[in-house]
Formats: sequence, structure tokens, C-alpha cells
Amino acid sequence: MFRDVAVILDDRFRRLVIPTARLEKLTEGCRWAEGPAYFPAGRYLVWSDVPNDRMMRFDETSNAVSIFRNPSGYSNGNTVDRQGRLITCEHGNRRVTRTEHDGSITVIASHYEGKRINSPNDVVVKSDGSIWFTDPAYGIDSDYEGHKAESEIGSCHVYRVDPQSGSVSVVADDFVRPNGLAFSPDEKRLYVADTGATHVADGPRHIRAFDVGENSRLTGGNVFATCTSGLFDGFRLDDAGRIWASAGDGVHCYESDGTLIGKILVPEVVANVVFGGIKRNRLYICATTSLYAIMLPVNGAKTF
Repeated sequence: MFRDVAVILDDRFRRLVIPTARLEKLTEGCRWAEGPAYFPAGRYLVWSDVPNDRMMRFDETSNAVSIFRNPSGYSNGNTVDRQGRLITCEHGNRRVTRTEHDGSITVIASHYEGKRINSPNDVVVKSDGSIWFTDPAYGIDSDYEGHKAESEIGSCHVYRVDPQSGSVSVVADDFVRPNGLAFSPDEKRLYVADTGATHVADGPRHIRAFDVGENSRLTGGNVFATCTSGLFDGFRLDDAGRIWASAGDGVHCYESDGTLIGKILVPEVVANVVFGGIKRNRLYICATTSLYAIMLPVNGAKTF
């Protein structure tokens, strides 16, 4: 029952849970499950098993699990664009790609000012078609999640790819290790996680919030929330603007005012989440070796 996995820290969380719902383990056997992306047209989910250099597929109609792509270029974050195409961050190939409807792959970004980017981690598509992604160095730190190499850029940024010209620009350059990112439902705010604590003593383990202005210029960047268990990684928003974020003990839910109102406890460290199902009310959870799901009385923000 849900009461075994729900932690209510604020009364506002009570109406966001179903008392009889349960946390379902859909499959296991991954080394580091990451980057879930849901395809409503086919009712299936694609996610990355980063160290195993493969992408997996879960069929929501049959519960069948299969390999979607192997090798995957040590893929990490994934999303779906407005045309229903898969956008993927590839650690190993150090690039962001789009899988076309015919299965061919188009390179979206691989260099910035003539230098190879580090290892793109997570990605989101704005309604104007621009592609925003984070670029920490996790995929080049060792051979576990990519290929060990020196950073050509020498730092870790957040980037935007222009939908018309395809040009790559830096939109935020003051992160230690930028990680998950997502827009608010009205796209007036951009949230970005910084997992710099993996590389710097007492480093950041928080989500920052930016205001998105004209010409996609970011301002602000104050800390929105600091993780109380492990690190934030990937996260998604529901249609009311609440953040559902991965953490060391499960999924943490934050109101838009930054208050931690509740948790869904998961028996493995969570890396990322996505809303799926025909009503966007099933939360899929990538947690270390496994894929989980839980039904909620809320709907994910529409991004397609």
C-alpha cells in the first residue's frame, strides 16, 4: 500500500497520493538506470542503462521489456521533442542526437567553439524547438560511463541549441556539475540541478531556479532547494508546477515555493523520473538497477 512508501511532510502532499496505490518494480538488471522518456503514441518508455552501454524499452500495454539500442554511445538523459522524436545525450560519443522517425540518427550538438563538449547528461526541448542540455564531465571522468578523456572546454556548462541555425550557445556557466533540468509549465522558469558535491568537498547538491527572458536569456539562478538525502539528479514537473525530483532515498516532491512537502520512498537510489501513461499520471522511476512506477492523482506537465 502507498502508506508504506509515502512520507507526508506537509498537508499539501496528502492530496497528491493515492492511499491504495503501490510502488511497482517493473524490471531489474541494470547497472545505472537513467534518462526515462515516454512516447505517448506508442505507449512505451525508453531509458538508458549507462554503464552497460544500452538503452531499454518498456511496453506499457504488455509489460514487455526489451533492448532498444545496443550499443547506445553510453546514453544518459533522453527526452521526446514536439514531433515525437527521441533526443538523447550520449556520454561515450560526447554528443546530443535525435533519432528520426525512420531510425536514422542526426547529430544535434557535439562541439562548442570548435572544442568537443564533455559528456552531455540531460536534455529538454522548449516549445520553440530549442534544445537545452547540461554538460558535466561524468562520461569522461572514467571508462565506467563513457571513455576517459580530458575536457577540451575545461568546465561544465548548460547549453542551448538554436532551432533555426543549430548554433550552440552557453546559457549558464557557473555550475560545478550541471545535471538534471526542466522548464516550468509556462516555460518562464528553468530549473537546473548541480551535483558538484561528487567532485568538490561540501559542493552543491541543489536545484537552482532561473527566470527565462527574451531571447532565452537566463537571470536569477538562486538555490530553489537543497537535497536532504544524497543528490538531486533528474526531475520532472507536474502541471501545477510542482517538482518531482530524484534523491538518495526516493522521489522528493517540492511545491513551487520550494517547500519539500513529501517523498515517495524507493529501495534504491533514484536517478531520474518521467510522467507517463495515457493521462500522464503514472510516474516512472529509474533507480540504480531497476525501473519502478507508481500511479498518482496528479498529471505531468505536458511537454509534447
